[in-house]
Amino acid sequence: MDFSFTEEQQALRDLAAQIFADKASVERIVEIERRTDDRIDRDLWAALAGAQLLGVAIPEHYGGLGFTMLELTFVLEQQGQFVAPVPLLPTLVLAAPAVAEFGTPTQQERWLRAVVQGNAVLTAAFAERGANNVRRSSVRAEPVAGGWTLSGNKIAVPAAHVADAILVPAETRGGLTVFIVDPKAPGVERIRYETTARDVQCSLELSNVFVGNDDVVGVVGQGAAIAAWSIDRADIAGAAIALGCCEKALALTAKYTSEREQFGRPLSTNQGVAIRAADAYIDIDCMRVTMWQAAWRLAEGLPARDEIDIAKYWAAEGGQRVVHATQHLHGGMGADIDYPVHRYFLWVKQLENMFGSGPQQLARLGRSIAASVTARSRA
Repeated sequence: MDFSFTEEQQALRDLAAQIFADKASVERIVEIERRTDDRIDRDLWAALAGAQLLGVAIPEHYGGLGFTMLELTFVLEQQGQFVAPVPLLPTLVLAAPAVAEFGTPTQQERWLRAVVQGNAVLTAAFAERGANNVRRSSVRAEPVAGGWTLSGNKIAVPAAHVADAILVPAETRGGLTVFIVDPKAPGVERIRYETTARDVQCSLELSNVFVGNDDVVGVVGQGAAIAAWSIDRADIAGAAIALGCCEKALALTAKYTSEREQFGRPLSTNQGVAIRAADAYIDIDCMRVTMWQAAWRLAEGLPARDEIDIAKYWAAEGGQRVVHATQHLHGGMGADIDYPVHRYFLWVKQLENMFGSGPQQLARLGRSIAASVTARSRA
């Protein structure tokens, strides 16, 4: 793998960094948390659209930039650096790529161009209770004249309260199928709640919700593959956001421990502080290279199942070590919710368990390695 970036990729990273730095100050984040009902920074969303960054991984035919998952991680990493309250992951990772890859031309024209222009927020209801098996769904779809009726419930749907469309996988007689659901349609109820990271997610209650045949994404019965395809990208995206959070949290910690004096000298001169910060730096490097490896392989069309699990594992386990260290090295300031470092802790904690925890990824990776060894021994 070549870790160097092209001039075009570097320009994209710089542009994303500039917009988030200009629009997502600490004061602005506090304002969004305290004064808005939907917890979305509409001005930042519009600025990202104006710079075409909402179309980073959307085909040029629909107004996007036509880049890959790798370039999208540049934008997501900057979101993590500033814990910016915009629905990038649900729109640009969970929903829009699936529409671009599996949707009909009509679906693509309707939704992708609107996303690029900042006129639509999309999301997907993949999370499940219990074992969180995305290949199954607690929603059932029954065929009716001209379409289907959906009934059931889904949990932890990000940005559903502001979404213009929601991808909902449902069980059919032919297997799992993904549908585009209008959240304002009769029979749809969105139950809001505030999450660990202080954003808003929803439980989705569906009661005989009608969706037309033209709202089926892909082929009936092939929804499990679409869901798994989308979750692979969500795992990389979560790792990119967690990386940004950890990078900025450690930078804040370095600044604080260099300026804060104890017994007449800066905290950073204490060996224990330096060792703890150095361990966090190493964890961040591991998070970065494993995330880049997974994103690059996915972008190149190479097998990436194990690499995605490794990236997700490092984001979950390494990320937790980093944010715990940065909290502890801030002492009492780390527990002060008026000081910005605590937000990084909350975001990384929520990302840790999105679509599976670190131990779950490690268990799946172990099964993959065992299967590979068994296959080689039989060859």
